[in-house]
Amino acid sequence: MKFKAEQKHLSVFAFSSLTDIVLLLLIFFLLSSSFVIQPGIKVQLPKSETGEVDTKREAIISLTEQGGMYLNNEQVTTETLGAKLSKFLGENKDRVVVVNADKTVNLQSVVQVLDIAKGVGASRFLIATQPTQ
Repeated sequence: MKFKAEQKHLSVFAFSSLTDIVLLLLIFFLLSSSFVIQPGIKVQLPKSETGEVDTKREAIISLTEQGGMYLNNEQVTTETLGAKLSKFLGENKDRVVVVNADKTVNLQSVVQVLDIAKGVGASRFLIATQPTQ
């Protein structure tokens, strides 16, 4: 028995598969572009020739140009910083405390924050900088 194969030309192109692919690409780019934006406190970091990239930042204390102080994106004052940092560190006093200060912030403010952190038992500190190009 011999079967006859029909060879017909496709007269209509189905756009449904192409539409699915374009929609998936659009969703991918929308989601991946939201990861690029870094929400948080605007701080202009001082520049540094040598530096380390620390991927496991534990407690980030940010000092802004306007005098604001933040502990992990939560606004605090010098009076409440010690209690909130102590609560955040808990039993693990070996966590890293990163000071993320604007380059125009007075050095005395940074030293005051480091004193408060040492007072609650923190022992490891990093000062965030921006690498020079």
